[in-house]
Amino acid sequence: MAFDYKKEYREFYMPPKKPVIVDIPPMNYIAVRGKGNPNDENGEYKTSVSLLYTIAFTIKMSKMGSRKIDGYFDYVVPPLEGFWRQDDSWSIDYTRKENFSFVSLIRLPDFVAESDFDWAVSEASFKKKTDFSKVEFLSYNEGKCVQCMHIGSYDNEPATVEAMHEYAAQHGFQIDITDTRHHHEIYLSDPRKCSADKLKTVIRHPIKAVGGD
Repeated sequence: MAFDYKKEYREFYMPPKKPVIVDIPPMNYIAVRGKGNPNDENGEYKTSVSLLYTIAFTIKMSKMGSRKIDGYFDYVVPPLEGFWRQDDSWSIDYTRKENFSFVSLIRLPDFVAESDFDWAVSEASFKKKTDFSKVEFLSYNEGKCVQCMHIGSYDNEPATVEAMHEYAAQHGFQIDITDTRHHHEIYLSDPRKCSADKLKTVIRHPIKAVGGD
């Protein structure tokens, strides 16, 4: 059976519906940066998702071609993720989606080196006749976070975020969203196939000890 990150690392991808503290190890990602309302049909966000999945499946299906990646094993492509912010605030105002800046992400298996990523971008560019110059190899060390499984519409996330912040404070932590530590979402449901009230989204915020640097 193909290795499924959601099942093998449930502590990262399947948290409970109540906040928990978690230490996230360094990971590598396929990433695309952009701005704007993610619901815009022709916006940067939907383009970014298309670019991500093309590279993700080029790497996954490398086993069928001439590229032999050292240490390769069959796996399920991990879920779509996103870092989100608004330029004038560390908090998220869901009524101003046009002001979003984002980094769309898909986790890479550990065996994928940056040279393998570069090959996948070149391969996809040649086969799809598409510009993949916005796609980057991103290494990210997220560290200590508070996270929670949010069930429901993305617009209803503030209540879950508030509960996360209260939980962090009760355990001696403060939220540590900065230029390099982000509001993080992991999408476990496809909104095209799932009603809004049943969407499953992991929400994760970086934290640090109260009074810590």
